[in-house]
Amino acid sequence: MAQPYFDKEREVDMGKYFGTDGFRGEANVNLTVDHAYKVGRFLGYYFGKDRKANVVIGKDTRRSSYMFEYALVAGLTASGADVYLLHVTSTPSVSYVIRTEGFDCGIMISASHNPYYDNGIKIFNGNGCKLEAEIEDLIEAYIDSKEDTIPLMTRENIGKTVDHAIGRNRYIGYLISLATRSFQGKKVGLDLANGSATSIAKGVFDAIGAKTYVINGEPDGTNINRDCGSTNMKKLQKFVVDNQLDVGFAYDGDADRCLAVDEKGNIISGDLIMYICGVYMKKRNDLANNTVVTTIMSNMGLYEAFDRQGINYVQTSVGDKYVYECMQENGYSLGGEQSGHIIFSKHAATGDGILTSLKIMEVMLESKSTLSELCKEVRIFPQHLVNVRVKDKKAFKNDSVTAEYIAKMSEKLGKEGRILVRESGTEPVIRVMAEAKTDQLCKDTVNDIVNKIKEQGHEINE
Repeated sequence: MAQPYFDKEREVDMGKYFGTDGFRGEANVNLTVDHAYKVGRFLGYYFGKDRKANVVIGKDTRRSSYMFEYALVAGLTASGADVYLLHVTSTPSVSYVIRTEGFDCGIMISASHNPYYDNGIKIFNGNGCKLEAEIEDLIEAYIDSKEDTIPLMTRENIGKTVDHAIGRNRYIGYLISLATRSFQGKKVGLDLANGSATSIAKGVFDAIGAKTYVINGEPDGTNINRDCGSTNMKKLQKFVVDNQLDVGFAYDGDADRCLAVDEKGNIISGDLIMYICGVYMKKRNDLANNTVVTTIMSNMGLYEAFDRQGINYVQTSVGDKYVYECMQENGYSLGGEQSGHIIFSKHAATGDGILTSLKIMEVMLESKSTLSELCKEVRIFPQHLVNVRVKDKKAFKNDSVTAEYIAKMSEKLGKEGRILVRESGTEPVIRVMAEAKTDQLCKDTVNDIVNKIKEQGHEINE
């Protein structure tokens, strides 16, 4: 299965500051309070040209999230916007509140699955979708401008700040309302990643009747994503087996992604989640156009399983932003990423980890099946992924020697596998992935490519 080795579609959305998922960087290194203040200044001005702008803000549990929240509020109110604070909450809850309460835009302060010392500013438009690239370009130009051309508001025109925790509570109520039946009698484990899910997930599962068991639910500002959550499933796997739970769910720092663990302790990836939900939705005539939207990272085994079920699929570039755009343009109802960003467009405009876990519970309960039984028809091909921190992503892309080497490796695999090399949209990282019929072949292929990248001098030696 030969494929282009570099995901060139992503390049169009790579600005100086904004990547595929907002403005992200290490707090006060390459994402500073000055940046946040200027982002706030511009948004307050841009959305308040004809009237007073109303902006909602949520944050995760990182220590720096409070610092950035105050900086954004200062910028927004100085430009005349009224700001509504959801406090610690999930990314999808911000999108939900925007859509249901008529806000002009919203901001989530989070670096998702990154370590605690990173942070990010994710901006949503008035439809609860990721902000348009054209507006991000204007923000970048303002950040770099030598003159501040945006007027400072005075007197009664200065914006106000409002506690809006009720918005998060409405979102929690919405999630509870989506349950098709009680979870009573089900033992459910939740790995909250010491992040945003700590303010939402357990309350939702308790309200629907589950016997809920929580790990990594005590954030201290520096332990978000540390050896836990959807990026490190080992603790949850052991926890589910040791406590004989029916299922376990792991979220990332801002709770917009979810991976699961079945009753035997096996990891259920985003691909498997799309499979079980896709098959279930097709049977109920809820799978619009009989199609699931995936990304180029999805496994060959998923596509073979979809073929057997008569389900169509399309591929987009990596990023739930691209998945949702494709879903909107074509009227699809289910899409997502292998990493656990799953979008149910009937209910949300972005990936939602807690919603995803509720949908998995629905499939299990309505089909009266265990999670392992629901996945047994899918044979996932081995994959191996290595992240290489590089000095200059553009220099890597322009390296014809490395490109030719990767092309030869791809030809060598032929139809027995594939290679995907792409840049991170949020970090100075090149991701090298191989997929093949054996794990050893995957590892050997990736290691050979990584060694070539190092030989060419691209790697950062830390």
